[in-house]
Amino acid sequence: MERVAVVAIGGNSLIKDEKHKTVEDQYQAAKETCFYIADMIEDGWTVAIGHGNGPQVGFVLRRSEIAHKVEGMHEVPLDVCGADTQGAIGYALQQNLQNEFLRRKMKKHAATVVTQVVVDRNDPSFKNPTKPIGGFMTEEEAKARAEREGWVVVEDAGRGWRRVVASPIPQRIVELEAVKTLIDAGVVTITVGGGGIPVIEDEEGNLRGVAAVIDKDYASSLLARSLKAELFVISTAVEKVFLNFNKPDQKAIDLMTVSEAKRYIQEGHFAKGSMLPKIQAIIWFLEAGGKKAIITNPENIARALRGETGTHIVPD
Repeated sequence: MERVAVVAIGGNSLIKDEKHKTVEDQYQAAKETCFYIADMIEDGWTVAIGHGNGPQVGFVLRRSEIAHKVEGMHEVPLDVCGADTQGAIGYALQQNLQNEFLRRKMKKHAATVVTQVVVDRNDPSFKNPTKPIGGFMTEEEAKARAEREGWVVVEDAGRGWRRVVASPIPQRIVELEAVKTLIDAGVVTITVGGGGIPVIEDEEGNLRGVAAVIDKDYASSLLARSLKAELFVISTAVEKVFLNFNKPDQKAIDLMTVSEAKRYIQEGHFAKGSMLPKIQAIIWFLEAGGKKAIITNPENIARALRGETGTHIVPD
């Protein structure tokens, strides 16, 4: 049995900058990331890939908002936007991986699983939604849609009004057995895209999609725990994690334990919308028996695996 690693890549990592947002631009960015993941696979790791989809869902929603004003066109529900983007991003990743395997003469395969993730219908976030989605609206339009469709809307820093949804904690991966079967067969598996499609379960076990957004690092951590992975890699925009980030006295962290990570959280070193969920996701993984986690940027994954860079987090 090969070693199993879960690699979480950000949806923003498929968009290099404001000038490169097209589908082709994202495909090329995926190609670069897949090159570095192929290095891992060539080194003997069986990899499951989780990914973000925030910008991509935003594009689908925006197209949907514009198109619904045309007679006969309907808007796309948020859970279906998640499914759409899982398929599209998975397609870009698996094709690039397969092309890279061919180039390296590696007998490997990649597959995408459109993945549902169960959340608790009583998760506190449903009573206090804070995750903004979709485009900006006037106050009049926002309040009309809130009344007509039950949306929660807020004024967003003087820029206009937006819809907000819950961000519940992931509880269970519905397609986990399918993912395990692929991983056991050595197939590189792209799953829990965008944190997974959030679904709730009724008393009989029937599933229904909900308008929510699951943090992709939390979902990737759940995946790593469920697969009993040895390694959890979070690929992000920075080579290392920093204390006092973006301040004159910022300091890179090469190695930290779970206890140290918890202390840094208490001291307020990690931003709520960026590094904090990554560190929390890793703590959950290591406390559940994971051996090691690494945070670095895509181009440094291979070097980080050799211990040359990146931030390494280990159990106490």
